[in-house]
Amino acid sequence: MRVAVVGHVEHITLGRVPRLPGAGEIAHAQDLRVFPGGGGGIAFFQLTRSPGEVHLFTALGNDEAGAQVRARVETTGARIHAARRSEPHTRDLVLITPDGERTIVVLGEPLQPRRDDSLPWDLLASCDAAYFTGQDPETLRAARAARVLLVTARRRASLVASGVRADVVVGSAVDPREASSLADYPVPPAALVLTEGAAGGRIETAEGSRRFAAPRTSPPRGGAYGAGDSFAGALTWYAGLGMSIDQACSRAAFHGAAVLGSFEPISSQLPLAEN
Repeated sequence: MRVAVVGHVEHITLGRVPRLPGAGEIAHAQDLRVFPGGGGGIAFFQLTRSPGEVHLFTALGNDEAGAQVRARVETTGARIHAARRSEPHTRDLVLITPDGERTIVVLGEPLQPRRDDSLPWDLLASCDAAYFTGQDPETLRAARAARVLLVTARRRASLVASGVRADVVVGSAVDPREASSLADYPVPPAALVLTEGAAGGRIETAEGSRRFAAPRTSPPRGGAYGAGDSFAGALTWYAGLGMSIDQACSRAAFHGAAVLGSFEPISSQLPLAEN
């Protein structure tokens, strides 16, 4: 199977803090991890745990952070299609508190590929599935050429502007930027999937709404960072295999749960099965 991710990959520094600092305080982060991440990055790494051919369409900055991101994603063996930007790469600082919750500080705007970048956009028409976390509506139209198209709910404005119909919109019900209903889309997707962490999630289609369960996890020393994006990457794989949306969500839930109970997400992602 051939799958693609279209969107941003950020340079992540993740660490533990006893609590978030108050005004004027200094927080000392411990157990530091540095890796490529962000909404597109974590989903990409999840898809590289599959036996499929994976393509990444992204943009990279011109500094050390951009070079580190490129070097790391190239070790996966995936096909990397990256536009070069004459600006620093986006960095994220992720703070994990003892309850496992994450707070993210984004330094700069995420770098996104554009349709006028000299990238092999026609290749998307040969993909079984594509996951979109980009910004440019034109690149979303290009991604629609894939047999199955999943779009992060965070890019609702781009989806509306593109005028295309997604097969699945996926996001978090507890994130105000992602919570939505089918009625919020002028061209409704075939399915809207909203996760709710350990409570599972909800699937909304034209036929109605139903829930899916999440596997039990014990994350007292884990962190929530990357769980939703790992779920989205896995959902892209299982939807691309031709599973029903209910079955795909049930399977993808195990991948989100594996990361929810971990600290650093990439090393905890589960392999994706072919059936």
